[in-house]
Amino acid sequence: MHRELDGWHSPALNKHMEIATYGHYGFALLMIPTAASDYLEYERCRLIESIGKSINEGKVKVFSVNSINTESWMNPHMNGRDKGIRHQQFNEYIYNEVIPYIKSKVGPDTPIIAAGASFGALHSANLYFRRPDLLNGVIAMSGCYDLTAYTKGHYDDNVYFNSPVHYLRNLKDEAYLSKYRSDGHIHIVTGSGSYEDPDSSRYLSDILHSKGVSHELDVWGQDIPHDWPSWQKMLPYYLETRF
Repeated sequence: MHRELDGWHSPALNKHMEIATYGHYGFALLMIPTAASDYLEYERCRLIESIGKSINEGKVKVFSVNSINTESWMNPHMNGRDKGIRHQQFNEYIYNEVIPYIKSKVGPDTPIIAAGASFGALHSANLYFRRPDLLNGVIAMSGCYDLTAYTKGHYDDNVYFNSPVHYLRNLKDEAYLSKYRSDGHIHIVTGSGSYEDPDSSRYLSDILHSKGVSHELDVWGQDIPHDWPSWQKMLPYYLETRF
């Protein structure tokens, strides 16, 4: 498998940010880490290995970025306002730096699908739903899509506009809704086992249904916990059967 490590000083974040690339060809899969981890997490935890068939066959080219959650919602020493500002800076890093980088590697018209597990599922869904003009779909695994679950009671515009179940519930802009409806790759996947929260996925699904947005809600069984072996089953299944 072709593997390349790269990085640059991010103007949006004012720090050096790394990115790992796997594969040569295919649509682009932009992977956002879980919780407080880094750009090599999916490799260390064997998720990249689990999708090796799709990568080696040229179906998908994977781009895995760093998280800044320890500088935002998972930093107990920051106040809520500053956490929200940092979250917005991460969004701008993805939209204005990572996506142009990806397009330079795969071509301007190649679809980009966001993906992630756990907190990475919230980030990937949020990145897609905020900018469907830049991203073409999402594979969100085992997520909670209500950002207030992480904000310890803080609530402001930066929380609202990064919490999919809040802003989607009130969204009426047909430019966004029609793009969601036409993309055809909104996959919300969850287990029902230990530490999973399938009701969070159902809630997001209900909102999308209410907006007439076609999507896939896939609730796996009680034998699927909130853990790496589950995501090592989910992601290759979706890449092999839905793309």
